Amino acid sequence: MSEPLSSSPLPDDDVAAIDHLRATYGRLTKELGKVIVGQQDVIEQLCICLFARGHALLMGVPGLAKTLLISRLAETLSLNFSRIQFTPDLMPMDITGTDILQELPGGKRQFEFAKGPVFANIVLADEINRAPAKTQAAMLEAMQEHRVTVAGRTYKLEAPFFVLATQNPIEQEGTYPLPEAQLDRFMFMIGVDYPSREEEIVIARSTTGASQPILEHVLDGARVIAYQELVRRVPVPDHIYSFAVDLVRRTRPAGPDAPDWLKPLVGWGAGPRAVQYLVLGAKARAALMGSYMVRMEDVVAVAQPVLRHRLMTTFTAQSDGIDSIAVTKRLVEELRKEG
Repeated sequence: MSEPLSSSPLPDDDVAAIDHLRATYGRLTKELGKVIVGQQDVIEQLCICLFARGHALLMGVPGLAKTLLISRLAETLSLNFSRIQFTPDLMPMDITGTDILQELPGGKRQFEFAKGPVFANIVLADEINRAPAKTQAAMLEAMQEHRVTVAGRTYKLEAPFFVLATQNPIEQEGTYPLPEAQLDRFMFMIGVDYPSREEEIVIARSTTGASQPILEHVLDGARVIAYQELVRRVPVPDHIYSFAVDLVRRTRPAGPDAPDWLKPLVGWGAGPRAVQYLVLGAKARAALMGSYMVRMEDVVAVAQPVLRHRLMTTFTAQSDGIDSIAVTKRLVEELRKEG
């Protein structure tokens, strides 16, 4: 197995460092391509979240390799990985950890904190909507503050910290809708679709044999953090900031900037965190594509995964078959034409 790219020093110059990140991204996608057929958009959006220091929620029907993709991503990153299978009987302490009474020399006893699975660099929250709201809330502090509080004591989570959750959109029995506050903590909601016919043939051939590919480590935690800091330094032109703000403001039906056609379709729009994620996502995408400045196409590319779970459509929209993706697409098209 070859050494991770992080074994070489990151260039001091940001332009050269972005070239370095683009090469790393190419190697990362190549490694994932050994086990994941297609899903290039999904892989790109996952990497954008990773280097923008955000969390991602993957939405797709069973059998589309969501869990496999996340576990293999953790393998290529050479980071601590844990998987939490969310079930209706899962308790908050099953996620954060709990105090355990330990026997000490001399017959004394003392409580010691046993860390839960959330203490990892990459946490897979599998089928997150199967747990009740109380348990889902245990992830809120970890996702937002990168820490957990147990029995009045606070424990910091080691960076980098990246939560990847999966959700099944078709099963309703035994599931609990994610609270809006928790949905808003996810930078992206990534839709995972069925593969094409050609891709499905490749899947059938590659997954039914005896041999399994071995993935090489590409990055470690220190290099991931260095790339995250690099992404923050990517320049953003003023008109990109204006576009991101105007786009989000138009999603709010009660606001003065909302178009008339949107008001009967959207009950609640996106908040300021959506603007932040649009800019950060555009920065990360620009760097991954080897661009030294954020372009309009970078913002457009991340608009859908940022906004699709932040727009609450009305019954009128749902009855007409209009979802948040269609609303976002129309808003982007109209705003670009005006610009």
